[in-house]
Formats: sequence, C-alpha cells, structure tokens
Amino acid sequence: MKLEQNVSMILWCIMGVFIFSFLDVIICRIPKHMDFGSIVSWNFLKQKCQYYHIKESRRDILVEILGGIFAFLSWYLWGNSLKTVLFFLFFCMLTVISFVDWDTMLIPNRLVIAMLSIAILSCFVPSELTMFDRFIGFFSISLPMLLLTIVVPGAFGGGDIKLMAVAGIFLGWKLCILSFFLGVITGGIYGIYLLIIKKKGRKDHFPFGPFLCLGMFCSVLFGSELITWYFSGLI
Repeated sequence: MKLEQNVSMILWCIMGVFIFSFLDVIICRIPKHMDFGSIVSWNFLKQKCQYYHIKESRRDILVEILGGIFAFLSWYLWGNSLKTVLFFLFFCMLTVISFVDWDTMLIPNRLVIAMLSIAILSCFVPSELTMFDRFIGFFSISLPMLLLTIVVPGAFGGGDIKLMAVAGIFLGWKLCILSFFLGVITGGIYGIYLLIIKKKGRKDHFPFGPFLCLGMFCSVLFGSELITWYFSGLI
C-alpha cells in the first residue's frame, strides 16, 4: 500500500510540473494579449513559446518547479481526495495571477473569473467552512479595500479588490483576513527594500497581487496554527 501511495505521489508531482509548464504559456501570453488557440500539443513543455519566439528563462524553470512543489503539498496534506485537486487548482491560479500582476500590474478579469469558478466549486466540497463564513469572507477585506480606495484613489487596484472578494469565498473570512494581513506585511517589507535601494519613490506603485497571493498560500498551509497561536497569546 505504501508503494502505491509513493507511486501515486510521484505521478501527481510529475503531472504538476506538466500543468505548470502549460500555465507558463498562459503567463507568457496574457501580458501580450495573445490568444490560446495555438496551445494544443506537447510543444508546451520545452518549446512552449517557440511559436512566438519567446526564449526559455529562469522563470520558466521556477514555474515548473513550483508545479512539482504545489502538487506534492496538495497530495501530502489532503491525499487522494477532491480537496487535493481543489487546492492544487487554487495554487495554480495564485501562481498565474502573481506572475501576470508582477509583469503588468494588472489582474485580468478572466483570471478573477477562473478563480471564482474554483471558489464556487469549493462550496460543494466537504469543508469545515459554512456558507456564512464564505459570505462574510466575500466582504471581509474587499469591502474595506473598496471604501479606502474611494476615499484615497489608487490605494488599491480593482483587481486586488476583486481577488480578495473571491478569495473570501474560497478561504472564509478568518483566513481571508489573515491572507491580507500577511500580504501587507510582506508587501511592506518589499516596499521598504525598494525605497532603500532607491528603485522606487514614496509615491510609486508596485504590484500588490503577488503578496496577497503569497498571504493566501501561507494561510492555507499555516493559517489555523497562526490564528490559534495569536489568540492564545491574548488569553
């Protein structure tokens, strides 16, 4: 039985690399407004960008490595279950959104819709989250972000607001708030770094979506423990 589980894990990780290799095509093409009609063959693994003469880069390898890591984590945490597929798809979207936002400082609506589809699907998979948790999660961060942006134009991008709304459905309000908190901390550290090296000024913007996605990823892995640790310190 253990041998079968190990084989299953290895095959799942290999599949993760293949899927993320395909996602790398999407990451390459979305900023260039290219269509997806020509993504049809084995060509996507090592020659995936040949059609558009896009060279292989270190980031291509990084994306594929992430695919193997995320596939392993999904299988390790949830085994052979629907949750494994669900969270792996969630990690897929976090990766695509992060890299696209990093390149363009935009989160396209089509990616938000794809994330929404996964969030809706999660409502039909057994979970400790209630529909009320998800409903509150939808507004818990997105609404304050929207109100702050109305008061202070440019405080947050529309894509970031929509991303957190959808994340609230998937994660519930507790992990959604934690994700935002972690995103603010990591984004703030990066912003300070940019100021120190004088690459950005105080009024300059940088993509916030990747840090929100990082916060979501950390919340999925360690969120319950972090919340328990935080509140235990208050008692």
